[in-house]
Amino acid sequence: MAQLTDTHCRILAEIYLRDGVRKYLTFLDGDPFLVEWGYGENNCGREIHGLPEGRIAEQDGRLTAENTEQLWDLVGRYSVSLLGKTYDTVRALSLDSYEGQYVACEQYLDREGRTVLWRRFNRDDWNVGRGQKKWSERYPDHDRLLINGTVYTHWYDCITDHILP
Repeated sequence: MAQLTDTHCRILAEIYLRDGVRKYLTFLDGDPFLVEWGYGENNCGREIHGLPEGRIAEQDGRLTAENTEQLWDLVGRYSVSLLGKTYDTVRALSLDSYEGQYVACEQYLDREGRTVLWRRFNRDDWNVGRGQKKWSERYPDHDRLLINGTVYTHWYDCITDHILP
């Protein structure tokens, strides 16, 4: 769940299943929520209108980033086609670490700052336990991002309801 203002978008709650029971973690839960989902001063969220800061750059399909702990930057302009429509977007790339597990997310934003498409990528060793395969081995045909020389494998996509018919 998120809140959109004229300038920012912030996460308000995470919803997940544990042992078949739906659980909620919200901004009211303090540090357990803010460590993973809080962005900006006083959890104001991420700006929806911005300029590339050069903290993440792409050249020849390879991404370089200042770090991979918690970083967000605009990386290019793209046309995204979904359901017979094409959207003029900017690509926001976020790099995050949750308890030592690294993920990358692509977010394609339209001119109003609304998300058209969101894509999740896991670092090759994300949540890999003993005897499990790396993500690139589990899903050899999935898209990849190469960030600072490390492989991130596509896991899933989300589209938002404002683009659905």
